[in-house]
Amino acid sequence: MRIKLSTLTKNAAVFAATAVALAACASNPAADEKIAVAKASVQRAEGSGAPEFAPVELKSARDKLARAEKANADRNLQPATAWAEQANVDAQLAEASAQQQRSHKAAMEFDTSMQTLQQESMRSSQPTQ
Repeated sequence: MRIKLSTLTKNAAVFAATAVALAACASNPAADEKIAVAKASVQRAEGSGAPEFAPVELKSARDKLARAEKANADRNLQPATAWAEQANVDAQLAEASAQQQRSHKAAMEFDTSMQTLQQESMRSSQPTQ
């Protein structure tokens, strides 16, 4: 019985060590999900014109996303989640700022076009002498 108990103990120890190693290697799904959401937000912001209209906010989002990814790779899951959430907020701000700036620019161009049209209309309605 001595051999069987020793073998059983060794197998149990190997199994426990393997389980602990696998648990340590497993990523945190919550952090991974938050990072994926932040990445998608950064991509949307980039596509919305943030590089031109909201570069500061976009840079902040990118920096925080990089910090989240590093913390996640280092298995610092709580900071990874926090950085990812902040990156997401910054990316949403960059996207909203870019959209607001684009809308403002379009409104200004529209106003300029309307003024030009009014001036042309007034010129053409004046009698020629």
